[in-house]
Amino acid sequence: MSHELKELLDSNRRWASQTQARDPGFFTRLLAQQAPQYLWIGCADSRVPASEILGLLPGDVFVHRNVANVVVPSDLNALSVMQFAIDMLKVRHVIVVGHYGCGGVTAALHDRRIGLADNWIRHVHDVRNKHRTWLDGIEDDTLRLDALCELNVLEQAHNACATTVVQDAWDRGQEVIVHGWVYGLHNGLLEDLRISAGCAAEVAPAYGMALGALKTRFDAIRKKGRP
Repeated sequence: MSHELKELLDSNRRWASQTQARDPGFFTRLLAQQAPQYLWIGCADSRVPASEILGLLPGDVFVHRNVANVVVPSDLNALSVMQFAIDMLKVRHVIVVGHYGCGGVTAALHDRRIGLADNWIRHVHDVRNKHRTWLDGIEDDTLRLDALCELNVLEQAHNACATTVVQDAWDRGQEVIVHGWVYGLHNGLLEDLRISAGCAAEVAPAYGMALGALKTRFDAIRKKGRP
């Protein structure tokens, strides 16, 4: 075993010992129950760990992560996670979370080739192309990237609402609310992008209002100039 991997195992043992000492019975309780209220669909970026960001314990949030927090109906992995979380665990909130400075979104914005993931990032290209005319009006490259990171959250949250898993839950009257958030690596803060829908009738209005608010905010920043 490599020295680096042994360090990880040693670190795990220290963590387990310290956790048990600080909170006796922690692992016994964890073993007995998994009842999260939240499904986090986020980016695979190692700097965006869901439980730590939310200040929650293991077992409090069910997590799915992929490059650029994409939700598409052809991804059976994401759909399986969503179905297990909604149908079996009865989570009440599905939160699609992007982050500023996302490498996948950056690659899509600038048409950069990064390998096999190019095929996956085509979904983010679709978001860019859908809003390209407006994005091209933002001259500042960092601001344009921030805008696309947020737009990608809105589109993927909208996609989550359109999945058969969420639609079926709504049809049977189950309480499931889909949200879209963005995380700042620079300050550790989550921001609500104001797209929240708890039934099919709320999806289009929520998306429209969130998109309008996003564009208004970025247009104001663009005209005023980045602080």
